[in-house]
Parts: sequence; structure tokens; C-alpha cells
Amino acid sequence: MNFDEFLKSISKVKNIPLPAEASQFKMVPDFRHEVLRQQKNGVKRAKKAAVLALFYPNKANETHFVLILRKTYKGVHSAQVGFPGGRVESGDTSLEEAALRETYEEVGVPKEYVHVLRQITNVYIPPSNFYVFPFIGVSRQTPEFVKQEEEVEAILEVALKHFLDDNNVITKKVRASYAYEVEVPAFELNNQVVWGATAMMLSEIKDLLKQLL
Repeated sequence: MNFDEFLKSISKVKNIPLPAEASQFKMVPDFRHEVLRQQKNGVKRAKKAAVLALFYPNKANETHFVLILRKTYKGVHSAQVGFPGGRVESGDTSLEEAALRETYEEVGVPKEYVHVLRQITNVYIPPSNFYVFPFIGVSRQTPEFVKQEEEVEAILEVALKHFLDDNNVITKKVRASYAYEVEVPAFELNNQVVWGATAMMLSEIKDLLKQLL
């Protein structure tokens, strides 16, 4: 989609209600729905994180957004695809500031290039005990991405058209922290399987965009 047209449409995103769990739970296995609801009590003791769904024009002025493939490490989210973002630190003045800082650190986009449009529905991740606060933002210029070598394996530039194609919603067996192997709904984007909390947030973004575009 042409980025100029996208900007006109996405500017109205603040005016529509969030689909929240109705969207997020499309990307959660049925047996996990009730577990997630019960585990919401853990939010009170959870660590906070903030992430950014950043939309921008590529060199051809077509709308894309950025995801990252994390490095392989000894941790819950090893080698998974996610949004740029991370833990809220004591020096952050707000959750939005944390998302912008982490985005700069992980993919090299300065906060001055980003206009944050709105916050969407928070997601609690029981295995890592993180409560994630996601934001939608836009950059009017094509970013010159620079990956953070210590944490980011690859930067994924996803075309909006590709993301909105329902054929890219799949079911995949993955190795999860709460089971050896489980079938989960997922997005297949840029030849990567995106599941878990990131897929939940993407599902809400997709439903929001489909109301606007």
C-alpha cells in the first residue's frame, strides 16, 4: 500500500475502540485462553516492557513495518521474532519513552523520526513474567536500520500487503516453555513464524487496520 494513503487512514486509529482480547485470543491455542485469564494476577508482580510497531515507507514508498529476530540465548524468547522493544528502565520518563529508546537501541531509528499514534492492548507473558505495553508509531522517512549486534540476529522489514493477507495466518508446532511441543496459531512473515505475544499484538493491529484501510 502506498505510504501516503496509509498515513491518511492510520491517522484515524485513535478514534476507534481497541478489539483487545477478541483479537489477541485468535492467536492463542484454545487450551491457553483460561490459563491466561487466571494468570492475570501475576501482572501485579510483573516486570514492565514496552514495544513499538513502527510503520514506514520503503524506497518505493510502499508501507512496511519492522520486526526483529532475536539472538539464540538461554532464555524464554530465544530465537523468536518480536517487535523492537524491551524492559522499562528507571531512567525512562514513560512507557512510550521506553519503547522509543529500545527501538533506537535495537534497530537504530532515532525517536525524533517517530510519531507515536496510540497505545494498544497490553499483553502479559507468564513464562518470562513481563507485562508488555505496545505502541503503534510511524516514521515519514525510510529508516536506515542498524541492528544491535548483541541482541538482534536480523531485522525483518515486513510489507503491509503481505501482513494483511489472511493466507499468512497458519498453525504451527513450536517448542514452548509450558510444553515440549504445542500447535499454535501464528503468522508466517518473511519466511519466519511469528507466534506467542507478538502474534497476539499483531492480530489486534491487523484488526484495527482492517477497519481503517
